[in-house]
Amino acid sequence: MAEPAAAGVSSLPREVREQLAELELELSEGDITQKGYEKKRAKLLAPYVPQTQGPEPAVQKESKPQMPAPSATPASAPASSSASKFHRARSGGARDERYRSDIHTEAVQAALAKHKEQKMALPMPTKRRSTFVQSPADACTPPDTSSASEDEGSLRRQAALSAALHQSLQNAESWINRSIQGSSTSSSASSTLSHGEGKGTSGSLADVFANTRIENLSVPPDVTATTSSSSARPAAIDLPPAGIVKGMHKGSNRSSLMDTADGVPVSSRVSTKIQQLLNTLKRPKRPPLKEFFVDDFEEIVEVPQPDPNQPKPEGRQMTPVKGEPLGVVCNWPPALEAALQRWGTTQAKCPCLTALDVTGKPVYTLTYGKLWSRSLKLAYTLLNKLGTKNEPVLKPGDRVALVYPNNDPVMFMVAFYGCLLAEVIPVPIEDAGGQQIGFLLGSCGIALALTTEVCLKGLPKTQNGEIVQFKGWPRLKWVVTDSKYLSKSPKDWQPNISAAGTEPAYIEYKTSKEGSVMGVTVSRIAMLSHCQALSQACNYSEGETIVNVLDFKKDAGLWHGILTNVMNKLHTISVPYSVMKTCPLSWVQRVHAHKAKVALVKCRDLHWAMMAHRDQRDVTLSSLRMLIVTDGANPWSVSSCDAFLSLFQSHGLKPEAICPCATSPEAMTIAIRRPGVPGAPLPGRAILSMNGLSFGVIRVNTEDKNSALTVQDVGHVMPGGMMCIVKPDGPPQLCKTDEIGEICVSSRAGGMMYYGLAGVTKNTFEVIPVNSAGSPVGDVPFVRSGLLGFVGPGSLVFVVGKMDGLLTVSGRRHNADDIVATGLAVESIKTVYRGRIAVFSVSVFYDERIVVVAEQRPDASEEDSFQWMSRVLQAIDSIHQVGVYCLALVPANTLPKTPLGGIHISQTKQHFLEGSLHPCNILMCPHTCVTNLPKPRQKQPGVGPASVMVGNLVAGKRIAQASGRDLGQLEDNDLVKKHQFLTEVLQWRAQATPDHPLFLLLNAKGTTVCTATCLQLHKKAERIASVLCDKGHLNAGDNVVLLYPPGIELITAFYGCLYAGCIPVTVRPPHAQSLTATLPTVRMIVEVSKAACILTTQTLMRLLKSREAAAAVDVKTWPTIIDTDDLPRKRLSQLYKPPTPEMLAYLDFSVSTTGMLTGVKMSHAAVSGLCRAIKLQCELYSSRQIAICLDPYCGLGFVLWCLCSVYSGHQSILIPPMELESNLFLWLSTVSQYKIRDTFCSYSVMELCTKGLGNQVEMLKARGINLSCVRTCVVVAEERPRVSLTQSFSKLFKDIGLSSRAVSTTFGSRVNVAICLQGTSGPDPTTVYVDLKSLRHDRVRLVERGAPQSLLLSESGKILPGVKVVIVNPETKGPLGDSHLGEIWVNSPHTASGYYTIYDNETLQADHFNTRLSFGDAAQTLWARTGYLGFVRRTELTAASGERHDALYVVGALDETLELRGLRYHPIDIETSVSRTHRSIAECAVFTWTNLLVVVVELCGCEQEALDLVPLVTNVVLEEHYLIVGVVVVVDPGVIPINSRGEKQRMHLRDSFLADQLDPIYVAYNM
Repeated sequence: MAEPAAAGVSSLPREVREQLAELELELSEGDITQKGYEKKRAKLLAPYVPQTQGPEPAVQKESKPQMPAPSATPASAPASSSASKFHRARSGGARDERYRSDIHTEAVQAALAKHKEQKMALPMPTKRRSTFVQSPADACTPPDTSSASEDEGSLRRQAALSAALHQSLQNAESWINRSIQGSSTSSSASSTLSHGEGKGTSGSLADVFANTRIENLSVPPDVTATTSSSSARPAAIDLPPAGIVKGMHKGSNRSSLMDTADGVPVSSRVSTKIQQLLNTLKRPKRPPLKEFFVDDFEEIVEVPQPDPNQPKPEGRQMTPVKGEPLGVVCNWPPALEAALQRWGTTQAKCPCLTALDVTGKPVYTLTYGKLWSRSLKLAYTLLNKLGTKNEPVLKPGDRVALVYPNNDPVMFMVAFYGCLLAEVIPVPIEDAGGQQIGFLLGSCGIALALTTEVCLKGLPKTQNGEIVQFKGWPRLKWVVTDSKYLSKSPKDWQPNISAAGTEPAYIEYKTSKEGSVMGVTVSRIAMLSHCQALSQACNYSEGETIVNVLDFKKDAGLWHGILTNVMNKLHTISVPYSVMKTCPLSWVQRVHAHKAKVALVKCRDLHWAMMAHRDQRDVTLSSLRMLIVTDGANPWSVSSCDAFLSLFQSHGLKPEAICPCATSPEAMTIAIRRPGVPGAPLPGRAILSMNGLSFGVIRVNTEDKNSALTVQDVGHVMPGGMMCIVKPDGPPQLCKTDEIGEICVSSRAGGMMYYGLAGVTKNTFEVIPVNSAGSPVGDVPFVRSGLLGFVGPGSLVFVVGKMDGLLTVSGRRHNADDIVATGLAVESIKTVYRGRIAVFSVSVFYDERIVVVAEQRPDASEEDSFQWMSRVLQAIDSIHQVGVYCLALVPANTLPKTPLGGIHISQTKQHFLEGSLHPCNILMCPHTCVTNLPKPRQKQPGVGPASVMVGNLVAGKRIAQASGRDLGQLEDNDLVKKHQFLTEVLQWRAQATPDHPLFLLLNAKGTTVCTATCLQLHKKAERIASVLCDKGHLNAGDNVVLLYPPGIELITAFYGCLYAGCIPVTVRPPHAQSLTATLPTVRMIVEVSKAACILTTQTLMRLLKSREAAAAVDVKTWPTIIDTDDLPRKRLSQLYKPPTPEMLAYLDFSVSTTGMLTGVKMSHAAVSGLCRAIKLQCELYSSRQIAICLDPYCGLGFVLWCLCSVYSGHQSILIPPMELESNLFLWLSTVSQYKIRDTFCSYSVMELCTKGLGNQVEMLKARGINLSCVRTCVVVAEERPRVSLTQSFSKLFKDIGLSSRAVSTTFGSRVNVAICLQGTSGPDPTTVYVDLKSLRHDRVRLVERGAPQSLLLSESGKILPGVKVVIVNPETKGPLGDSHLGEIWVNSPHTASGYYTIYDNETLQADHFNTRLSFGDAAQTLWARTGYLGFVRRTELTAASGERHDALYVVGALDETLELRGLRYHPIDIETSVSRTHRSIAECAVFTWTNLLVVVVELCGCEQEALDLVPLVTNVVLEEHYLIVGVVVVVDPGVIPINSRGEKQRMHLRDSFLADQLDPIYVAYNM
């Protein structure tokens, strides 16, 4: 909203200004909505619009310049004349004046001006419009020109350039320079309208050109040291969305692929932003990382070394400071209750307490007589009228809760003294509700609560009228203390008033830094001594009037207004908080009306009075001899006191009357400034160096006036007290005279313990200070006050902060209040709502990190907010020399509040850590703050494979290798000897067992739709072979693409090709609903395999030639398409027989998770070898049935679906995985119905069943599904076993008979589709826990279950017969020892014979398929490289051969790994950590982009939670993986692409992200 200018408001009539101030207050308390507020405000101002300056709000919005307005006027500029300084309008975002300091504001502006010289373009976060409807800033946001063509883009760029130049010449002040966006290629206008991207302001010519240069590069400059020389993708081919043709070796130079744009247009918005981010990260961090020793096994976290130049304390050890002796006044009572009795009986008519109504008018005055008689009645009732005579409810010493509203001091005072007279212990608490208060009530053992009738009526009730049991509260009996319910005590009954001793008098609650509520117990003697000390220090005399604006239930409000009041027969006027809200000047008016001598206030009340003070010519404060400022201990109180004095001195306020004091619940009043003598000089101020303070040292600020803290003294130590300063952490060692420490006080007037918490009590209430040698100084116990400060010249006490607000970052101390003040001094009016800022620290990665959370004004624009956030970071950096880890803005009025409207810091922190803060803007800066990461690992050069091997031998480690059973020793029937080719086996079966069913295909209902016997399969294959020759005119050796849904047609087409001598290539058919995504991959395989023909069904044939298909690919260039639905009854005269088994049988094409499309060649010999190995491992023969629920297009899935049954003769029940989508029970019910012993599935199928049927086990039982027949349930995979999924599957279906030993996994890769398969015999799969930190160093260290940073790995089944594996260093190609992670190399008869690629790249083939170890292998075995990292471990189990069993563990694919900071990371480990952090993360994927780690998370909750995830993700990756996340992208569920095997396609995701096609909810660029 457009605020009327200050002068304009001051010209409004007084009552209008008061009404405006009242409105502001209502809004801040949440009593009125923003809309209501705006409506009322507009109504109030309507008649005066011509008088107020500035256009109307609507006009103002439109007239806003399109360029961000130069923030040329620092806050200190308008505040030049003292008149305008305080006649400012109380604007909605008015800074919280507690922290107001003009000096500080100037300092912040100066610090920011410095930063302007070294400008940085910070990338603004990208958010989706719908997410945060909060900002009505559209009016000032230019439309996103995402549809602009290239030429327009370049024109726009020039225009922006000239405008920016013009701007920079005009205005050297504009701080942030957005990079000048070129053609922002956004996928859709709604996707990522990041505000204000087109309107770049820039600082200098150089900046402008530096920014434009980025646009024209084809590749973003690499920030890392590794130079990469790889060209981006081969340009000749039309790439599938996730494809790279296997023309480039996976491991060859993957890093370069990672570090280049990878074919993404760099002018896309994302790339430009990342570029900006990289530019900001190139700046050196402030503390340079020091060199240090890296141990072999552990990554050592850097311990910050002290700066040799830091200031150190130089003074002598302090001596405790004594206050003046406590005077002995003859008529002081022996106990406080005795004082009440004296005044109640002798001065009954004297006023004791006056309460005000809502308008601030006195409504009731309690006299001393009334207080005495009503307290007596209550005491009598409590002791005698509750319960029965023999079983009273209360006994002396019991604790009682006092629940009284803040506007009823009279009832509270009666209840408090009633309890004292009854010798029960009152525990005043805030209005009912909070769970933490429940903890206090529980720890104090409270069963009874006193309250007023009105208050009781307001409490929530159950249906039958009982009061609701609050969460975490013990059961309470409620007693109403209104007079009419109390019994008059008999004449002869007298309360027992003994002299004050150490027995408890009352308990005052306090909230600790962590948010727990504790009760400080105050003894009767302490209560009395404290009243005496206050009376002496404040020089109270009988009958004086005091005005109390504070909470009368605790702290100074209770001590002065309820206790010392009675001691001295004072008259207290209590001004409740609710009155202050409606009439902020009420306390000043009360002082004037009652000629009060003393007023008790906080800085807040001074501020409000100044706001409401306009032409109050008629008030005078000349009667005040003491204005006690109870939060004078806050260093920022100086400016409030000064400002108030300068405004009210003309109203008779005496400068010496301002008396700041320092208090704490434990030590009570610590120090108070005594009222001064008129005309005497005012006490001096301490101007301290912030830098010195951060090291705990007092230095007068000389170097830089920007980082100074001005503090006022809080007077002298209390009468009868003694004070010392001790080190805030560690043993209570006395500080030196120039050192800051925690103030400790020893006197009779202090708390005695935390009720019921003996352990914490000792450390706080029984402190014996020690000297530097550690020996105790004296034997007097001191109480820790929780305040930080020092004793200055003349024994004046100075407080610089609270222990609760202490943030210790890298060994330096900062104060939360100081940081809040800096945040407010940055022009926060436009952004921060009512100055509400919370600062706290969270512990992340072995240090405290600073978090700043502010409430954002409802009308703040994205632009303003981001600008403010960036400037706050710089101001804090400049002034406090500390980095902010996270800066978050939340919508107005959403931070948790304390009962009196402040921010509840500990709850805010809790919300932040559990991800329920719901920010609307967030900026994380881990790169600047986290300076204690271990040094990046340097690979040690020059250690050759020979030395590694010798090292292993010396260390007694065996070389890591393992093998399956030896094929030579295994008997097999003469089938193999007779038939070398699968086609021959099929022909033999068609003759020998023509009617034996080989295949059964089921539909979603579980009914058999199609079967194939040996003869049917043979016959149909013959007819297909004939069609290929006649229609396709194909020759032997031509490639044929088979495009079929999963089923028997696919199998017949495969054997048809073999019969005709053609080479089949099975391809997943395109999806009719998503042709644009799936058809290009089909097209690509057709082209890459140089297919001469496509075999398919009629339906798919129509789809391939459809108009929709034409939109995705060029349909005119398909090869011949033959449909096999109606085949002629014709067969070939001669079936083809390959001349040698080394001839090619089929091609196996697959897109890897890294987006590589690879085709491998399978020879006839490999096919037979593979089928034989599987037959032996699984004991397959013709009487067996197996159930297969897998995709049949590549790898082991294809082999099991199409080949194994023909070879082994067993029956395969085929279940297409997509049928499970319509019937989740299909797979399990089939297994149960057919009593299947061996079944094969994929991870996606297992996950579907686990998620979909997990809560329906009872229903499965009801359907009669029983899995006790299952002997092996094998997951076919080419990845690390997903232990958590297989374990939860086993546990879930244990109840329907699934054996815990049944589930296992296979392992295969592109070079060899089946390396491991559990099979029926042999030991069960083993699991181990390995240390993640060692794994990053390519070492394997076994740890115990539950060890920190441990990873559970499972063996990937047993190695197949005839297969040998060895673990090899992928760089040196030397064999590794048992304890090392290396690449798995395989040697076996069924290894594929090579890649089938466009470029017949021999070197690549040799590298992958025929490789020798560089050392230590005399036999010169030829190995194939799997591209997977793993390790071998010898177990205690016995293998079938009688040897000890060697287990193979797969850790992950080599080309998926991320090389970061010299260490090797597996994406799945980072993703597992991230997925655990918040319940709303559905899925997660990580990848790197120019050495930045990008984390993409799918949000399954509401969009408000999107920004909660950013800090949680950053924290967990830092804590568990020692990595700083560069970009966090929050997207909708289902955005992360997953292939048919259930593997994430991270590279595909990366390309979509960089091409700006993800439509993210939010993108956060971590600074």
